[in-house]
Amino acid sequence: MPLDPFSPFDPYGGAPAPDSLTGHLLVATPAVDDPNFWRRVILVLDHGLEGAMGIALDRPGGVAVDAVRSMARWHAMATAPPELFTGGPVSRNSLVGVARLASRPDDSPGGAVPPSGWRILIDDERPIGTIDLSSDPDSVAASIVGLRIFSGCAGWAPGQLEDELDEGSWYVVPAEARDAISADPEGLWRRVLKRQGGALALVAAFPADPTSN
Repeated sequence: MPLDPFSPFDPYGGAPAPDSLTGHLLVATPAVDDPNFWRRVILVLDHGLEGAMGIALDRPGGVAVDAVRSMARWHAMATAPPELFTGGPVSRNSLVGVARLASRPDDSPGGAVPPSGWRILIDDERPIGTIDLSSDPDSVAASIVGLRIFSGCAGWAPGQLEDELDEGSWYVVPAEARDAISADPEGLWRRVLKRQGGALALVAAFPADPTSN
């Protein structure tokens, strides 16, 4: 919801709208009451003419990674809490892996080579990207310093996300590499808003239950 009801809602906080939201965060505004997205922080994995897909970064699922037989060998690399996270309400039987590399890939001869099946989302000295969970964990272990596995995702049909932005459902902010594998995922909503400063930092203090004030 806009902080000033007489001003139009700006999901970008005055910043120019990017051509694609891939690699950005969608932060639910206080207007969102859908339990699937209430106070959620979504990392956008893909955004284009065919729609958008993302994963909720702040919803531990309570199931250990090694409780899923096919994922057991990834457990040792999983960042605490080493659980399967609930990425969203769509395709709950599908798993998405997000990994942080030990160093930025280098195109120079002899430079660091990204693991097979890794696709960058957030650039950093230790960048974040999706990783192919069907690959051999032992072959990529030396390249990874953090890993999180998500069950399901959030999906939007063409134009649907844009409509939700216009309605005031999401703030769009830059993602930092640490967001995707935070050791305190439940506090991510407040932290991401607070670091933006200005009006969004004020939204971070918005009570979970406004009627309690």
